[in-house]
Amino acid sequence: MAEERMGLIGRLWAMLLRVGPWTAIGLFVGGIVVWGGFNWTLELTNTETFCISCHEMKENVFKEYRLTSHYQNRTGVRATCPDCHVPKEWIFKVARKIQATNELWHHFLGTIDTREKFQAKRAELAQHEWDRMKANDSRECRNCHAFEYMDYGKQERRANTAHPKGFDDAKTCIDCHKGIAHRRPPTEQNIGAPKKAALLNPR
Repeated sequence: MAEERMGLIGRLWAMLLRVGPWTAIGLFVGGIVVWGGFNWTLELTNTETFCISCHEMKENVFKEYRLTSHYQNRTGVRATCPDCHVPKEWIFKVARKIQATNELWHHFLGTIDTREKFQAKRAELAQHEWDRMKANDSRECRNCHAFEYMDYGKQERRANTAHPKGFDDAKTCIDCHKGIAHRRPPTEQNIGAPKKAALLNPR
């Protein structure tokens, strides 16, 4: 009965004391080191520098991205690769990182290690990323763009007409903004990319 009243934290603390104070301290410090190392690695792989360390990205989509307003604009607010392709929420971020191990595998295989190989796969890779963003309701777009804070009066005429209609029709950002940071593949209309294909996602 006494242990039931202690609760989970109390029981864990009592267990640690039974194994000895130094062992308990060692486990505690070790846990912090492991957790800190995991998060440090997670954040290290969540930078633009890491994303373009692969020449497949640096020599292809990154060059295009540098010519868009997401890279350079009058306000100086810039969206980097992770801002658009990695969720902010921890659980979704870890899930995306696990999925991205497939990209490392294809990097070492040389699946798109030349411009020609990349262009041949481009429409299929883009479709996978569009499918992902469609499925999560363009979650990463909403890190910066929120419907409820849009001032339609300050938008161009085409946008302030299209946005309310799109929201009423339950459309999501990627439905209309596929070419916003990278060129749209010229053959995208011919691609019916399978949802579960083990392919790279564009960054």
